[in-house]
Order: sequence, then structure tokens, then C-alpha cells
Amino acid sequence: MAIQPIRIFGDPVLRLTAQPVTVFDKELRTLVADLTETMKDAPGSGLAAPQIGVSLRVFTYHVDGVVGHLINPRLDLTEEEQDGPEGCLSLPGLTFDCKRAYGVVAKGFNEYGDPVTVEGTQLLARCIQHETDHLDGIIFIDRLDREQRKAALRAVREAEWAGDSAPQVKVSPHSTFGRAL
Repeated sequence: MAIQPIRIFGDPVLRLTAQPVTVFDKELRTLVADLTETMKDAPGSGLAAPQIGVSLRVFTYHVDGVVGHLINPRLDLTEEEQDGPEGCLSLPGLTFDCKRAYGVVAKGFNEYGDPVTVEGTQLLARCIQHETDHLDGIIFIDRLDREQRKAALRAVREAEWAGDSAPQVKVSPHSTFGRAL
């Protein structure tokens, strides 16, 4: 397990649609462990593989003391909505109110390829939707209304990390099947 550098807004890998996981092996389990360790170190409520430069459909979460992961997620959302603060480890220090579904039923797989269902409301539902968005190349500010998005982009331009050179990236120890940047 190793803490990996988190990719910051503007990195092209964050805008790619991640590829489905097809091989459930030791390398995938190492990726899940690295995601979990990096998320806890940040600290964050969730972290998707593209945020560490691996374009695969994997994310981890840590909500209300529960740590988990989901691979190749498919979501069923409630019609009821919630509106509340949301942030992102790829946009450090920035938080904006974002509408999300109040509840979610997420189906996917664990690191061994076993089917998993995660059901949640409020923060867990928000986290699962947020991390699944990352797997589709969507960043939460894309979901803000026009005025909020303008304010968010202004905050990004003014952030102390804006315009920083891309992080020094080491060769991934995980097999990315040619899908990493």
C-alpha cells in the first residue's frame, strides 16, 4: 500500500470516462488499498481511481465510520433530492452547494469480483454519486447552476494551487492496460 499523489482540477485524466475493470487480481486489490490509504491520508470521504491517474471504474469511500469500495458501479437514484455542501480532493479547499439525489442503491463488485450492493442516503448517497461522476469524467462543479459554476471557476482560478505545474508522476505500480495518463 502506498499513498499516491492526487490529481488536481485541470489534469486531463479527470475528464476521461474510466474503463470497466475486467480483471480482478492482486494488482486490483493493491489499487483498492492504495486508494483507501490515499483517501484516509488526505483526508476525504471518497476517492476515485482517476484521481490518482488510473482510468479504471473503481472508487473507495469513508462515510460515518464505514470504509468500503465499489468497482464498476451502477446507480439507481431516488427522485427525492438533497442540496448541500460538496467538496473534492481534486479541488482542494473549495466547497459549493450541489444538488444530488437523496438516496442511492449502488450495485457493482468488490475487489475479488463478488457482487456488492451499497444502499445509502444523505452523505453516503452524495459520496457514491460524486465518486461515480469521477468515473464518467464529471467533476461536481459541472453539476452546479450557471451562477454557482461561474463562482466555482473563479475560486479555482484564485486558488493557491491554480496554475501549478502538473505533479511529478511516477510510473504506476498498477496495471492500467494502457489507460493511464
